[in-house]
Amino acid sequence: MTENGIQTTENGVDTAVTMAGVRFRNPVIAASGTFGFGNEYSGIIDVSQLGGICTKGLTFTPRQGNKGRRLWETSSGLLNSIGLENPGVPYFIENELPRMKQLGPVIIANISGEMAQDYISGAVLLNNSDVDMVELNISCPNVKAGGMAFGLDPGTAAALVAAVRRVCSKKPLIVKLSPNAPSLGSVALACINAGADALSLVNTFKAMAIDTVSRKPVFDNISAGLSGLAIKPVALRMVWELYDTVKNMQSKAPIIGIGGISSVQDALEFLMAGAAAVQVGSATFSHPAAMTEIIGGIQQYMKTNGMKSVSQISIR
Repeated sequence: MTENGIQTTENGVDTAVTMAGVRFRNPVIAASGTFGFGNEYSGIIDVSQLGGICTKGLTFTPRQGNKGRRLWETSSGLLNSIGLENPGVPYFIENELPRMKQLGPVIIANISGEMAQDYISGAVLLNNSDVDMVELNISCPNVKAGGMAFGLDPGTAAALVAAVRRVCSKKPLIVKLSPNAPSLGSVALACINAGADALSLVNTFKAMAIDTVSRKPVFDNISAGLSGLAIKPVALRMVWELYDTVKNMQSKAPIIGIGGISSVQDALEFLMAGAAAVQVGSATFSHPAAMTEIIGGIQQYMKTNGMKSVSQISIR
């Protein structure tokens, strides 16, 4: 099947999914902060096979990121304290976006900030750009101001989503939720009521490490974000529970599952739990072909089980 120039039939199986009116050739998306702007991996894998690419986190103005150590491996995951290093939204639109569009997948611009106005200013520009969707990051745990703070309280989250929604009327809006929120369901419902078209979760868990040689915390910010295999069972549980929270809403928002997905087995579990699509992040660092292998695995699973659409994978 071909729709809008996008081939969606893979090995005799239609893998296309549609979220908020945007059609993806398959449900596998490169997660923000792990895939650059896509071109960084184009010489290693066939990037055009991906369903979508979520940009690294963008702030309105360029950001240098955190000082000191930024990455620390754990026995079953990865701690990061990058601090949203990026060239800024205007630079992205002028220099990176044209090259991203040539790659083929759906382009999702992930935006963040320290103050509400940072998000709003970035959203104004992205609303008139060629990105396909905007992902509002209200859940980054490794910046000192803003970031995760917006996603911990339903009222604060709703106010930010509503403000961005007003200036981002042309682009579907995904809100990336924090697993650190005291009441994730309440935050999610508040975001949907404020105008979110879709939800993505989970972002990294707030964590830390101590260097036993220097006898000091590894990161200058003390805490960092934990991703990778260690968080997958918890992230899966949160997607399952969030599906129950939003399933009866009139304006039900699709869920994009994130968290420790490194194999087709992981991806299938999230799709079965109610996710409409998945984002793959840390796995790409150690195994760049993880996403293309997951896509092939989903195709084979559907073919083996006689499924005609990705939605049939769900057990919800």
